[in-house]
Amino acid sequence: MKMVLAIIRPEKLEDVKKALESKGFVAMTVNEVKGRGEQKGITLQFRGRTMEVDLLPKVEIFMVVKDEDVDTVVDTIIKSARTGRYGDGKIFIIPVEKSIRIRTGEFET
Repeated sequence: MKMVLAIIRPEKLEDVKKALESKGFVAMTVNEVKGRGEQKGITLQFRGRTMEVDLLPKVEIFMVVKDEDVDTVVDTIIKSARTGRYGDGKIFIIPVEKSIRIRTGEFET
């Protein structure tokens, strides 16, 4: 099993969820986070003053999937989250040794 951890733009979350659901992947955990990458933040004008905002809102999606499903999940996230601009996000693939369902105590490897 692998954990797919995707960090995306908040406005793309619904598109990503719908795309994953259409492929049969519904289980996920979503967190609101802040971060920065190559873009190093943005400059905003507010009431005549310039403000530097270097930590931008992002959404973090965690999914644990079978090894054979990783490419499908990653391709689906990329296609549904991409805008072509800086700040589209990043995807990490992390090995998972096992998972345990709390309700039943059932192990999955």
